[in-house]
Amino acid sequence: MYLSDVHTHSIASGHGTTCTVSDMAKAASKKGLKLLGITDHGPGTLAAGTSSYFRSLSYSPKKRFGIELLFGVELNILDVDGHVDLSDELLDKLDYAIASMHAQNYKSGSVKENTSAYLNAMKHPCVKILGHCDNPHFPADYETLAVAAKEFGVIFEINEASLAPYGYRGDTRTNNREILRCCRKYNIPIVLSSDSHGTEHIGDFTCAAEFVHEEMFPEELILNNQIPRLKMVLEER
Repeated sequence: MYLSDVHTHSIASGHGTTCTVSDMAKAASKKGLKLLGITDHGPGTLAAGTSSYFRSLSYSPKKRFGIELLFGVELNILDVDGHVDLSDELLDKLDYAIASMHAQNYKSGSVKENTSAYLNAMKHPCVKILGHCDNPHFPADYETLAVAAKEFGVIFEINEASLAPYGYRGDTRTNNREILRCCRKYNIPIVLSSDSHGTEHIGDFTCAAEFVHEEMFPEELILNNQIPRLKMVLEER
C-alpha cells in the first residue's frame, strides 16, 4: 500500500477526462492515500489547462476529503534546448513540475538530442520529476540523465501507465530496468506514479510496484510512503 500519487490529471488536461479536482481528491481518500498531486498537462497539449487555470491553482484549498493536495503541472518539453510550455511566473506559483516528452509537442531526435532536451529542461529549478522518460519513442542516455538528476535534485518516476496492459508506449521494461540500475548506482530516489487521467487509476501502482520489486530496487529509495521526504524533494529550489 502506497500513500501518495503525485502524477495525476483532472478535467483540465483534456483527453476526455471529466473529473474535477474534488472528484480526484474524493477518490484518493477512498483509496487510503494521504497525498495527491494534480499535474495537469501544460497548455501545449490540445484542450489542456490555460495559463489562467494554472494561475488560479494557488488559490485552491490544499486539503479536501482529508487528503493533502499539491498542485503541479506536467510540462511539455518543446525542443532540444529544453524549453517548456509554461512561463516562469506561473511555474513559481506551483508546487512542482514534471517534465515530459509528447509527440504532439516534441519531435524525437537522436539519443544525444533527446538527452540534451531532458538535461536542459531539468535545469529549471521547478522541474523535480522526469515524466515517463522510459518511452522508447524518445530514446535517451539514462546514465547521463542520472548524473544530472543527482546534480539538480530531480527524481525519476516509474509510470504505471507505461507498464500496465492498457499502456500505449510499447515495451518499456528494458528502459525502466536501465533507469532503476542508474538510480541504484547513484542513490537517486524514485516515485511510483499512476499517471491517472481521471479517478480510475488513482493510487494504482500494481504493475510499477511489481516491476521495482522484481528488480529488487531498494524500498528506501521509493518515496511514495516517505511523504515528508517526498515533499522536501518537490519543494526544493
